[in-house]
Amino acid sequence: MRRLLTPGWLAIHVLLVASVVGMLGLAGWQWSRAAGGNSLSWGYAFQWPVFAGFAVAIWVREARRVVRGAPEPVLPPVTDASLAPPAVEPRGPDHVAVGAAVGAPVITRRPAAYDGGDDPEVAEYNRFLAWMSANPGARAVDYPG
Repeated sequence: MRRLLTPGWLAIHVLLVASVVGMLGLAGWQWSRAAGGNSLSWGYAFQWPVFAGFAVAIWVREARRVVRGAPEPVLPPVTDASLAPPAVEPRGPDHVAVGAAVGAPVITRRPAAYDGGDDPEVAEYNRFLAWMSANPGARAVDYPG
């Protein structure tokens, strides 16, 4: 039970109480509007208590999990080599391997498949995109065209 008295859980308890009170207050407000003749408010009058019940149900589930000391779910190891993530291989400076770094751009060197046809605005925009692709560190304001 002491696990539910950590600072993180105390914040969750306060957030839950504030959320439930707020949702039930909104339900009461919608109930009064519905009783005043706003027929759309009937749906909301019943919807807000359902949301509050859902929040309490999630809180109960997580609190029980913490009290039981259940471990975090662990994925089983991959036994089939075809399902394993690809190995990261070092490549040249103009190519970034998939999974090489979180947040790193994946750069591909392929020409644009759509040229814009006869529309000069689309063709200019495609030239801009091709320039941006060829200069990944550049900003849009640096475009010479």
